[in-house]
Amino acid sequence: MSDVPTMKPSPPDSIPEPQPGCPGGPAMNPPLSEAERLRAILESPAYRLAYEDMELLTQKDLRPLRLQLELLKPERVLGEQDVHSTVVVFGSARIHDAATARNRLADLERQKSLAAGNPALERALSQARRRLEQARYYEEARRFAQLISARFQQAKRCDFVVVTGGGPGIMEAANRGAYEAGARSIGLNITLPHEQAPNPYITPELAFRFHYFALRKMHFLIHARGLVAFPGGYGTLDELFEVLTLIQTGKMTPIPVVLVGRAFWRRAIDFDYLIDEGYIAPEDIALFDFADDAEEIIAALARFYSDASQETPGP
Repeated sequence: MSDVPTMKPSPPDSIPEPQPGCPGGPAMNPPLSEAERLRAILESPAYRLAYEDMELLTQKDLRPLRLQLELLKPERVLGEQDVHSTVVVFGSARIHDAATARNRLADLERQKSLAAGNPALERALSQARRRLEQARYYEEARRFAQLISARFQQAKRCDFVVVTGGGPGIMEAANRGAYEAGARSIGLNITLPHEQAPNPYITPELAFRFHYFALRKMHFLIHARGLVAFPGGYGTLDELFEVLTLIQTGKMTPIPVVLVGRAFWRRAIDFDYLIDEGYIAPEDIALFDFADDAEEIIAALARFYSDASQETPGP
């Protein structure tokens, strides 16, 4: 038998009054008509379907669910659109097409003729001249996308579909090239403090917007059969080195990585110095190729699959 004594709870002497803040009581149930009570129920947040309740879905503890949705949605759409493989194009959002860069420079030169000796204007002019020089990257990204899209999007099945970050600059150039070839292309846009609008050349059915950088990066690579990196800043460098790290560590199947603009990349990153200092192995330099124009990019992609004895998807 148990040594613990049993005790029967004694009944309360009286029903306690509702405490402050306790649900119930006249204050919580004012006299309403039946129609008013029904309307209050239908308008209550508690009555919303869970998947329609944005107040619920944006709660901090539901972040795993939001991550899962950003993983699932694009994959479902790409499957419906019969997209089987992609080629990723990274590069600066600050590079303009030649006409835009030329017009910007001409406008600043007109301003200089009216206000010579302005240091800020001199800096703007110097940058505008560089932008005009850099416009060649815009044109090569555009031509590359035209060539690769025309070759691999001649049937219902879509391979080597161009995918970009969906914004301006090099991203716009690549989406534009695919558009001009009569092909589809993908844009993976991201919500930013200063909203980045999608460029107008993305295929509408393949334009996605993300909140989480991590999920966006994952979608860049899920179907990638090649990566082409044009000159860029922090974002481009971050995305490029993440891919090189994944390949170097065996976390993803190797794909061809092409760095466009030999002069830029060799000055921006001293790979030989990294080898000399022992931070990367000599064979790590083989993880990528250099190119300067669209034809060289195509050749590098073809060479990779030829050397690896892998068949590239046919048209």
